[in-house]
Amino acid sequence: MRALRRDPRAAESFPQNVVELQAYLSDTNAVPGVNATPGRGSHVPLYILGSSLFGAQLAAMLGLPFGFASHFAPQSLQEAVRIYRERFVPSEQLAEPHVIAGVNVIAAESEEARMGLERRRRSLVKVLFGRQDRALGDAEIEQVRQGPQGQHVDQMLTFTALGHPDQVRANLSDFRAYADADEILVAHHAESVEGRLRSLDLLGAAMALAPV
Repeated sequence: MRALRRDPRAAESFPQNVVELQAYLSDTNAVPGVNATPGRGSHVPLYILGSSLFGAQLAAMLGLPFGFASHFAPQSLQEAVRIYRERFVPSEQLAEPHVIAGVNVIAAESEEARMGLERRRRSLVKVLFGRQDRALGDAEIEQVRQGPQGQHVDQMLTFTALGHPDQVRANLSDFRAYADADEILVAHHAESVEGRLRSLDLLGAAMALAPV
């Protein structure tokens, strides 16, 4: 990371960093005398994951797959996908545009799904608006949720498929059409690892019966 980001403030050089990384993983090298070990000659495929129009433009220009982080940054999803598809330039890695869109999933066989969404909201409030020296209490969390910050958290969860597995599958089908996505990235949320695995198992079983 430090080799590519020579200055932590050099975010504006990100496009050049991606091209340089491609070179490190290829058979040639853009920096004479510097070899990636391991890595050189591996041709590891690169993906651009973004939450803005900039990422869409960069992925299109370089001919790379584009993933939009709509599971926490839903704004501009459709516009970003449109720009990416319209401006895509075929590359050695990718002949046609490939869009991945993120969506939250909470699959359960009962009301546990809606309870899980509520817990996810509270968790985001704690992470985004809590203090480093002291965790927010229940009353403080509720106060934040009633204000503009709470609206921001709700907006982050705009694309959330929850409920019975069949309902989640239908929601994902609608979301894929809305996002004009070739692939969906699902982020499962639960308080425990077991809960997330259960959500994943339920969705997997539902998708096996009727893929999106």
